[in-house]
Amino acid sequence: MPKLWTETMDTHRQAVRDAILDATARLVARQGIASVTMSGVAEAAGIGRATLYKYFADLDAILVGWHERHVASHLAHLAAVRDAAPARADRLLAILEAYAFMLRSRGPDPAPQLHVSDHVVVADQQLRALLAEVVTDSVALGQVRPDMPTAELVSFCLNALAAAQTLASDLAVQRLVALTLAGLRPPN
Repeated sequence: MPKLWTETMDTHRQAVRDAILDATARLVARQGIASVTMSGVAEAAGIGRATLYKYFADLDAILVGWHERHVASHLAHLAAVRDAAPARADRLLAILEAYAFMLRSRGPDPAPQLHVSDHVVVADQQLRALLAEVVTDSVALGQVRPDMPTAELVSFCLNALAAAQTLASDLAVQRLVALTLAGLRPPN
């Protein structure tokens, strides 16, 4: 098979897969996850059901694919925020704020049933590793208490910031982040 044909087929397959996942995202946002159907996804993606079944065996597979892509985009965003911080000393605030605002914009989890999937376990490990790196760096800078294990500090941050899902304003999210940072400061 010529290389051009392979690349063209791979590109086409990826474009169809992306269209399916984009359609799923729109349907979940508009109707809620419980209302999404195979027929609805096929129609929204502009493809036939037979084509849809060539890419995904069932609705659960589509929803897992959509959620996996969604979670990966959040992790990529957090990594970009970390990398864009103007100074090492600014990284922790930037990550915590970005994570809290991400949770607030999401609101209550639209897909709690998907959080038992393997991709969520991997994503949680990646999130914790990213935050552990920044917390460890902040300990070295003297910004974060050195008397507790990093894993516990990371868990504290994630659990404290989960409250952002229920907050009504940006100011409230900023106060929550400030409170979380205060809990991380070294004891006097």
